[in-house]
Amino acid sequence: MATYKELMAQKAALEAHLEEARANEVSSVIEQIQNLMAEYGLTVDDITKRRRGRPAGSGMGKATLPPKYRDPKTGKTWSGRGRTPSWLGKNPNRYLIQEEA
Repeated sequence: MATYKELMAQKAALEAHLEEARANEVSSVIEQIQNLMAEYGLTVDDITKRRRGRPAGSGMGKATLPPKYRDPKTGKTWSGRGRTPSWLGKNPNRYLIQEEA
């Protein structure tokens, strides 16, 4: 069985080997990233400002929906999506906005 000093020496040698392997791999990964960025014409801003599920800079925002319900007392509206407002109550049909023909 190895002694504590021998194991510590092995650990130090292994950590040095790990650092060397990481340095070699990091340089090739950076080169791959730079090649892909050049191929697709991407900038650092394109990568860092990316939102979930949408390509950066696509200009697509949330589309606002027209309201379906209106509270006659306050004028508040609701599109029918998301959490139901408390003013809608149990009979939402009485708050439906009539479509203009």
